Amino acid sequence: MTARDPARGPRSREPRGIDDVPGGGPTVLRIMLGHQLRALRERAGVTRDAAGHRIRGSHAKISRLENGRTGFKARDVDDLLALYGVHDAAERAPLLALARRANEPGWWHRYGDLLPAWFETYVGLEQAATQIRTYEPQFVPGLLQTEAMVRHVTALGPGSMPADELERRVELRLRRQRVLARDDPPTLWAVVDEAALRRLTGGAEVMRAQIDHLIDVAERRHVVLQMVPFHLGGHAGAGGPFSILRFPRESAVPDVVYLEQLTSALYLDKRADVEDYLATMEMLCVQALPPQETRAALVAVRDELGR
Repeated sequence: MTARDPARGPRSREPRGIDDVPGGGPTVLRIMLGHQLRALRERAGVTRDAAGHRIRGSHAKISRLENGRTGFKARDVDDLLALYGVHDAAERAPLLALARRANEPGWWHRYGDLLPAWFETYVGLEQAATQIRTYEPQFVPGLLQTEAMVRHVTALGPGSMPADELERRVELRLRRQRVLARDDPPTLWAVVDEAALRRLTGGAEVMRAQIDHLIDVAERRHVVLQMVPFHLGGHAGAGGPFSILRFPRESAVPDVVYLEQLTSALYLDKRADVEDYLATMEMLCVQALPPQETRAALVAVRDELGR
């Protein structure tokens, strides 16, 4: 994971203390620790195979650890630090403490029976992000859905769902939305295709209430909403939905692109990939209606639904 915005300045690869990370949840802390361990391994000239052998694992396990995709055992971190030549107690202590913090469960872990591992990672990243930019061609973004919309979209999956599971899934989505109500909320910049706003997901009444909610929430200082109108024709987002997440500079975690599929997801973190998606998002923002015109368009769509 190497991409970064040049305007944000250089990112240090030196180990950091856990108290230096504002709002760092366990997912981001794992990524931080993984990056630092990778930097130490490369500095020591140790291969992933050798590192895996040292902790009774494999090249693949080291890759997962360095990418923050799995939890850390204190014994493994201790062994890796010794292999990398990190013997100074003052240098080891913050990394071992970071490993302990990275293993503390986030609030979303109580829904672990509902969350596939690939999406659990996203929830953790979402909760730690300082900026979320998203493009949605089919649905209103999850963080902006009303409870009625959440309930309807959740029930769209194949087959029937037990009532208690449906309620917990709705509860999970609504709990995720609290990130926008924090004292230090992330900036949410959502670009939504007109199709997502005209499709009667849940029926006209649900959609009217949803559009009213969008009009209200777009007044918040940390929410930007733009609509891609039908009359634009083809546009930069034709490839499908995606999200770009940015994290506190102090965390040294670079931008991540999230691409959700039916039964899995991709997390793109190579600089070239992230820059391609950032360029696409910038083009979409230029092509879409500006926020004030989007508001007027939303009012018009809502009024049409009221007929």
